[in-house]
Formats: sequence, C-alpha cells, structure tokens
Amino acid sequence: MLVLTVLCCFVSFLDLALGLGQKTVVSFNATGGGTLLAGGSTTPRVLVDGNDYGGVVRAANDLAKDFGRVTGRNLTVSMVNGTANSTSMSGSMAIIAGTVGRSKLIDSMVSAGKIDVSQITGKWESFTTKVVSSPMTGVSQALVIAGSDKRGTIYGMYDISEQIGVSPWYWWADVPTQQHSTIYAMNATKVQGPPTVKYRGFFLNDEQPALNNWIQDNYPDGKYGPGFNADFYSNVFELLLRLRANYLWPAEWNSMFDVDDPRNQPTADYYGVVLGSSHTEPLFRWTKEQSTFLQGPWNWLTNEANIRAFLTQGAKQESQYEGIYTMGMRGLGDTASPSINSSVLEVIVRAEQQILGNVFNTSNVSSIPQMWCLYKEVGGYFNQGMDVPEDITLLWADDNWGNNQRLPLSNETSRSGGAGVYYHFDYVGDPRDYKWINTISLQKTWEQMHLAYQRQARQIWIVNVGDLKPLEVPISHFFDMAYDMNSYMTPDSTATWLQLWATREFGSEVAQDAANVMNLYGMYANRRKYELIDPSIYSIVNYNEADMVLEQWKNLTNMATNVYNRLSAAAQPAFFELVLHPVTAGYTVYNIHITAAKNNMYAQQRRNSANTMAQQALNLFNQDHQLTQAYHDLLGGKWDHMMDQTHLGYDWWQQPMRNTLPPLWYTQTLETSLAGNLGLSVEGTNGSAPGDSRWNLGNGNSLQVLPPMDPYGPATRWMDIYSRGTGSSSFRVSTNASWVKATPSSGTIGANGNGTDTRVYLSVDWASVPAGASVVSINVTSSTDYGNYNMPMAQLPVNKTSVPADFHGFVESDKTISIEPEHSSRNTSNGNISYAVIANGGRTLSGVTLLPVDIPSQPVSTSSPHLEYDIYLFTQTMANVSVYLTPAQNTNPNRPLKFALSIDDAAPKVVQPIPSNSYAYSSPEPQWWIDMTSMAAIVNTTSIAVTPGAHTLNLWALEPGVVFQKIVMNLGGVRPSYLGPPESMRV
Repeated sequence: MLVLTVLCCFVSFLDLALGLGQKTVVSFNATGGGTLLAGGSTTPRVLVDGNDYGGVVRAANDLAKDFGRVTGRNLTVSMVNGTANSTSMSGSMAIIAGTVGRSKLIDSMVSAGKIDVSQITGKWESFTTKVVSSPMTGVSQALVIAGSDKRGTIYGMYDISEQIGVSPWYWWADVPTQQHSTIYAMNATKVQGPPTVKYRGFFLNDEQPALNNWIQDNYPDGKYGPGFNADFYSNVFELLLRLRANYLWPAEWNSMFDVDDPRNQPTADYYGVVLGSSHTEPLFRWTKEQSTFLQGPWNWLTNEANIRAFLTQGAKQESQYEGIYTMGMRGLGDTASPSINSSVLEVIVRAEQQILGNVFNTSNVSSIPQMWCLYKEVGGYFNQGMDVPEDITLLWADDNWGNNQRLPLSNETSRSGGAGVYYHFDYVGDPRDYKWINTISLQKTWEQMHLAYQRQARQIWIVNVGDLKPLEVPISHFFDMAYDMNSYMTPDSTATWLQLWATREFGSEVAQDAANVMNLYGMYANRRKYELIDPSIYSIVNYNEADMVLEQWKNLTNMATNVYNRLSAAAQPAFFELVLHPVTAGYTVYNIHITAAKNNMYAQQRRNSANTMAQQALNLFNQDHQLTQAYHDLLGGKWDHMMDQTHLGYDWWQQPMRNTLPPLWYTQTLETSLAGNLGLSVEGTNGSAPGDSRWNLGNGNSLQVLPPMDPYGPATRWMDIYSRGTGSSSFRVSTNASWVKATPSSGTIGANGNGTDTRVYLSVDWASVPAGASVVSINVTSSTDYGNYNMPMAQLPVNKTSVPADFHGFVESDKTISIEPEHSSRNTSNGNISYAVIANGGRTLSGVTLLPVDIPSQPVSTSSPHLEYDIYLFTQTMANVSVYLTPAQNTNPNRPLKFALSIDDAAPKVVQPIPSNSYAYSSPEPQWWIDMTSMAAIVNTTSIAVTPGAHTLNLWALEPGVVFQKIVMNLGGVRPSYLGPPESMRV
C-alpha cells in the first residue's frame, strides 16, 4: 500500500486520500495516459449482467449516481443478459462490473484473456480492476471491475465511488462531494483483498433515547414498537458496505429485527450484509422476542422444550439468508442467568448445534458460521474449562471500556472456528454510562485491535456503536483497520489515517488542521468520559490543572472554529457534526464543571465573585442546550433527537432523566464578611485569610503558605486578592526580599463587576537569591480594616538549588520529579524488539509500548529492551514512584502484564498492575477496575530508597501490552491532582 512518505505530488496525495489509503485507479486528470471515464460529451454506461446478484445491480446504480454527485451527470445502468462477445453496445467507454462465475460479461472476458482473475478466484471479498480495450462490440474501452463474490464486486464499485470523492458518510454525516468536470481511469491494474478480518461489523445498541426518538420521527411505528424497518436499515446496509464492512447486529433493546418489518432480513441479504444477533440473542431470537413470544420462562432447566422450539423457529427464519448464528445462552435482557453454569451451557450449545443440523438437514454443522460471545460472566465459563466445539468462533469481549479481556493463546489459534473481538465505543453500565458523543481515543483503538490482530483474533471484529450517529470517526477507523490491518501496523498509522480521513471529508486545504483537531480531541475526551466528570475531578489550586485543561479545550475549540470558517457552506454541516460539535460540546461540559468548582471554592472563601461563577455556570448550561438545539436544527432538522442523550447530572451508573447543573453556592453580597472587605487565598490550598476556615488549620487565621519555589520549578506562583464585602478596597503587596517580585504589586478591588478579584503573580530573580532555603514573608495591606482579624500574610518557601554543569536530565523540584516516558535519556532495543511512541496515546502527551506484540516475555537485564531516565535529586527519602499505564487487561492469563523499575544498579522491582484473576467478570466490579476505567489510567506505586545526587531510573516492560503514560517520583511534595504533576524541567 502507498504511504504518505513516498507521495511525490499533491495529486497523488489527493487520490490516496480519497481512497483512504487504498491503491487508486481513477483520477481527475489525464496524467499517465488515463482514459476519460466521465466529463465533457462522454456519458458512459455501467454494464452489469442481469443474472448477477441483486446487490451487485443495486450497487451499480449507486455507482452511477455517485458519478452524478461529482460531475453533475449520472451514468446509465444497463443490464446485459449475454457474454461480451454476443452483446453489442453503443458508446466508446463503459464501466463493466460483475462477479466471477455469475456474470457472463466477466467470464467471457476471462476466457478471452482480457482480464486475469487468478489472484481473486475463490478468495473472500476480493476484486480486481483494470482498463480493458475492446471488451465488447461497440465499446472501445471499459473500466472492468471483477469480484470474487457478491461483496467483492460491490466493494470494487464502492472503491471507485470513494476514489472519485464520494464519502461513505455522504448521507449519514452529510459530507459533500467536491465537483470535478472530468474523471479518468488510470492505466493500472488493481487487485485487492481478501480483507484481513473476515467479518467486520457494528452493533446498534443502547438506542434509547437518541436513535429511538429519531426513528419515531422519521419512520412509522411497527406493530411492537419504533419503526426500525427496511427503509431505515437500507441506509445502514449501504453505509456498512461503503465502509467495506459486512456484518450487523441490529438494534436490540426496543426492536425485533424480522418481526418489526418482515422486509428486514431479505433486504439485508439483497444488499449483501451478513446478519448476526448479539451476545444475549441465540439463534436469531431477539431480546424483546424472548419476553414477548416465548411460552414460559427463559430458563433452560425448567422450560427446555419450549426454548428448543423457540430457537428452532429463529434458526429456520434465518436459514435462507447469510448469517452468523450466536450460540450459548444468558439471562433475560443482558444479565447472567442464575440457572446456567459451564456444564449447563455445554448442554445448551450441543442442543443448539443439533437444532442447526436439523434445520439445515446436515450432520456436519462446521460449514454453518457460528459464534459464541464470551461476554461478562460467559468468559468465566470458558475460564472454568468449558468444552466449546472447534467450529464455533470464540468472540472475545473487551471489558466494555475498550480493554480486551482475553485473546487467543498459542494453543487456541488452530481452532477451525477461529476467534474475534467484541469491542465497545458505547456502553450502558458501571461505573457510568458513556453514550452521549464521541470519547474514543483512536490511538487506544489501534493499540488494542493491533494486539488482537497479532494474536490471531481475525475471524470477527464487531463494535458496539450505540446510536451510530455521533461515532462516525471511530467507526471509520475501526473498519479501515479491520479491512486492511497490514496498512496500520505501526503507531504512527493513526495520524496518517486521520490526515487521509480529513482530506477525504473536508478537502486538502484544511485536512492537516482538521486532523490535528481530532488527534487532540481524542486525547482530551478520553481522559475521562464526560458522564464521569464532576467539579471535584480537576484541581483548581494545584499545578494550575483545571485552568490548563480548560485552556487546552478553549484552544482546540478555536482551532476547530477556524477550520469551520474556512469551509464552504456545503461542507460546514458535516464538519459541525463530525468535529466542531463534539469539540465545542466537550469544552462546554468541562467549562461547566470547572466553573462550578470555582463557584464552590469561592463561596467557601466567601468571595463576592462566587456569584459571578454561578452565573457563568448557568450561562454555560444554557450554551450546552443551544449546542444541542443547533445540532437538531441542522439541515432542516434532519438529525433532530440525535443529541437527546442526557449527560449532566449523573448520580449513579444510569443516565439521568434530565440534564442538571452541579450544585452552585451563592454569597450574600449585601453584607460584609466578619473579616472585612478583602480576602487572600494562595495557590495550593482552598484556604482564605483573614478569618476562620477549616482549610487554615495549622496556619492560624491570617497566614497562607504557598508551594515552594526553586530554579527548576514553575516560573511563578500566584495569590488571589478579592472582595468579600460591600465596598471597594485598595491593596498593596510587599515582601521582605527584594528578589521576589509581585505583579501587580497594588490595585483596587470592587464589590461587584469584573474588578472583584485580582491574581497576583510572584516571581524570583534567582541570580540575586542566596544559596540554600529561606522563607519570604509577603504582606497584603489594605485601605480597609479586617474586622476582628489581623492583616493577611503569605509565606513563600524558596530553595536555591543547583545541579552540576555536566548533568543532563530531569531535576527535582518541589520534592517531585514527573516524566513523560517518551523523553527517555536512553532507549535500549534488542534486535527487532524496541519501544515505540504512540503519539497522543496518553492523558498528557503519549504512550510508550514494546513492539512487536507477539514476542515472548522479556527478562529484566541491562541488555534487554528498557528505558533509562537520568534524574537529579536533592532529597534523601523513601520515594514513592508512581507509574501511569494505559488501561489494559491480562489478555493472556498465563502471562499477566508486568513491568519492572529500579534506581541505578539496585535490584529491579517487578510490578504486576492487574490482578491475575482479572478476567473473571465479577459483580460488583472490583475497585481497581472502577478506578482504572474511570481515570483512563492504571496507577501503580512502588517505594524506593533514594539519596541526593545524579541517578538513573530504569524501566522495563516485561510483557507486550504494557503502555507507559507517565512516571511520577514523589519525594514528599506531590499534591492532589487528576493528571499528576506536569513534567519536570530537563536540563
């Protein structure tokens, strides 16, 4: 496959982008002797054999319309019932599409030696494309698309559609098509396929309220509920095929696929989509059917005869169509069944295979696609040694939060049924639902699915996409990897993919900027699901964390808005849906919670500005609604209800029935504080002075102590001076050290308006500071008194430290060292085993992981691959070294994830971050898992004795799948925060 680094010109890049990384066979100019396909006076036909699959004929009509989207003139589709030799057509140019063995047009050209199908014959979903001279009487040249099977031909046609600039999301995300006057077929032969993963699909799930409400507005209700009918699913089927996917689990919770509309199953088959049913719906009996039509309880032990008949009916209904049969059994409605254990489940699976044998009239069911999804408690049955027939695909499930729980072991990869992965971009359950908008890190998806692919889970990839609509970007990425994982084998493939995606959807002029926005968005949104954010998460007093995070979101929103404003009016709706809305909505939610946090703290400090923060939070709350309404009003209300999902006000795992603000506090501004008009608070504490406060214990009621400063830490510390009364006050800041500067050193605060608070920054002239440690006193005088209290004061600890001139590395500051793992002093590899950076794959910068992932366990030695970090310490103590990892599970129970660390030549300490029994899904979930999924990180702390001076911190990943995100050495100074201390200074 072509890669960006070898592209030699803009035209080549554009062609590659429109085909999203696939080899191109069409162009918009005649470069390289291309043959005119469309434009000018040329109006070629699309020729298909009338005896070919109906889905092929239907896709040919899509191709004809797609040419019209580009040139303004649709092609004409003609059905031919004969060979190329016996058929005469008028016109100099044509597109001929057909399936080997099904299309006489194709087969006759094969026989005549005009096309070579030897590389695709008998292969799954493969196709070849070539310009052929004189393919038939009356046609001088034709672009011939020959498919190995139905979907191979369909993919070949949609491949052309995508290359001419028709996005798979032209309807679902309103991506416009750029106009061109001409389209040329290049003088190139293309052979593509088979796909690297056989079955590639998504699961429409948790579809209430958004998709369900949208369905009710756009399609008539069915007999048993909302109108999830063939008119709706036709759009879904087309999308899947344009995305080179082939598999669907239909909407589950309030629908019954074939019952809601008898046209649904035959329509899926007509389009060429393979049907499946979810992990809780064996043999195509939908969840709602189990409680609607089954006679008796959903309990195998007490109602086996009725359940057998019930399942038999489902198998018969699907038997005439292409499908994968879900095996096994769970409780009613996505729950564990109290009557099922591994022994009972073995009996059930044998009975289900017997049902399939009877329905298909065969004693050998191995040729019938079957799947058993090892989801939640079901994985525990397999772990207990349950015997699963070899011909059943083992569909391993993640933990609902994007962490694969188990993958095939070496002794399982030879199973005839193979293995696959059930993954999640949406979930309803503990610790909190996440189903509002896109929060997916594409880097995390790459890391997990690359691991799955290398571990031979290649039969089925299916992903839970909730309502579908807000998850367009991660869906595209997931399917592109599944179709051609060989093009996505390195961590930098994600950035490459985003650049190509943005070019296809929005054009090359803004592609890089749009890709940058989405790259950062994935990192920011994945730090913590929106539904799990509350005012307590990000610190507003330590490390400037909340303000830093909010500034990042603000800058990202400005970047996205800038791109939006540069786009044409036709492209802006798609950009709003895919980029601007999630970015702006994410910024608004973060702003709501951080503003509420400031309101709460300011009220505790009795600031007048607490009320200003409360009003800002209310304004932001209204802005959140306005964004929802803007989405619903877009394009005349086309997507009304798609943002109905509540996302503010969670107080347990389940969605709130209405968005609500975090609690807000108000200060009585008609009265003056008992401690006077002026208050002082400093960085690092919630306290205030003068006056009584639970945060002031130990310092008295007039003193505030700042975090220390040294030459290797932040350039400034801050103090807030603010109004706590009904009148204005002037203030002056003075210190007992001339080398500490306050900016501003004086000012006036008012009782209301924008002048109620002043932030004063303290800086140090290090050249003038005496060596060693000292404490600087800071007085804040005012034009008003302080009631019954003394003048507020602050203290700033200052420590002038220094390192040898020849030292290079991280330097301790504030009794802390914080490291971004990609910034190693040395990165030791061993043969082909080395550490790779996953850019934007962490919460603050990146992830670092060991590649390739199919290597054996690594030893702890100076010659094995490891990372070294040179550090300089001033403190002798027992340090706590916290290593932050990307969330993960022990996908090989015999090789749990491990890493090791040491200081200098000391004996390394081996850490196993995830318990060995982590696979067995338990209820309630263990606390470590709740913490990991909530924080989007695993944090493990190891105690190590350290002494002052230069040292080397050594770090080993002992198993593939360990992804380092951050290293924090706490020498006694680390303060509470969500993301951890910012990276230390490197000299």
